[in-house]
Amino acid sequence: MNVSRLGRAAVVAAVAAIALSSCASNEGGAAPAESASSLSGNLVGAGASSQDSAQQAWIAAFQTANPDVTIDYDPSGSGAGRETFLEGASDFAGSDRAFKDEELAEGGFAKCAPDTDLVELPLYISPIAVIFNLEGVDSLNLDPETVAGIFAGTITKWNDPAIAASNEGVELPDAAITPVHRSDDSGTTENFTEYLGATAPDVWTWEADGVWPFEGGEAAQGTSGVVDAVTNGTGTIGYADASRAGDLGTAAIKVGDEFVEYSPEAAAAIVDASPLAEGRAEGDLAIEIDRTSSEAGVYPIVLVSYLIACQEYAEPDNVELVKSYLSYVASEEGQDAAAEAAGSAPISDSLREQVVTAIDSIK
Repeated sequence: MNVSRLGRAAVVAAVAAIALSSCASNEGGAAPAESASSLSGNLVGAGASSQDSAQQAWIAAFQTANPDVTIDYDPSGSGAGRETFLEGASDFAGSDRAFKDEELAEGGFAKCAPDTDLVELPLYISPIAVIFNLEGVDSLNLDPETVAGIFAGTITKWNDPAIAASNEGVELPDAAITPVHRSDDSGTTENFTEYLGATAPDVWTWEADGVWPFEGGEAAQGTSGVVDAVTNGTGTIGYADASRAGDLGTAAIKVGDEFVEYSPEAAAAIVDASPLAEGRAEGDLAIEIDRTSSEAGVYPIVLVSYLIACQEYAEPDNVELVKSYLSYVASEEGQDAAAEAAGSAPISDSLREQVVTAIDSIK
């Protein structure tokens, strides 16, 4: 990333603490093994469904290494996860966006000590795929204005000239397009609509939001619901975490003068080219994605999904367990486990340094 908010003074100490508490790898390098784990207790997390596959991998590895620990993660969606965390019903949240400035100003996080900041860690980076189900077509080239027009409802047929212009030689049917969007408050939706508004403002005139801004098309609950609706429909198109694209058709997105297919590498490239949000606390690593970048090889429809914890918890019971779990997730082993399970992009070493410092500050 091109902006660093945290200094590196505490990194060596933080890495050492993580190594002592939970870092020795097992033979396969996938789990945080301990020779004699002293960790015990139960952690509750809730939130982004995009993280579900990664969370399952993280939890399985961490519980294997720490048999007296139980971790429950409810992939209820980003909005529900933030609300659950706010109300104190979870120890940490998963969210496909960071809390907004106004939300942080309101405070009232029940698990956190009064007037403490939040630690927001960008630990799951994944492209959002534009997925479609069109007989005989596996891939399409789409520019931002065309994607925006499809989801805004102004491009309604698959053989529309705007689609055909970028897909010479592809047989496009004279068939209706059915766009599918999330029905729940979704960080994936907020990232997707932010991209549309930034790159095609003349077509997509709504503000970025986790709630779909208008009626129309087909609505489906959660990532699984969108994928199922696109899979079971005809002429359908939607957006979802790329790890869930499966055998559906996917779009390469125009960036500058080239069409870029989604990949973990292209997702990581746009994150490292983007700055941290200004005015945040030191442990709050919210990232401002540069959706309009024209750098070669970047894929701009990306979600940066956060694991969110208190900077200071009101009760100390689970503090070490929270820190140990987040430390594993941030480690090379944890990031590789997510990449294998979900196709996500491992965070860069420079971002990991900042994340380690933020985790070490939790108390």
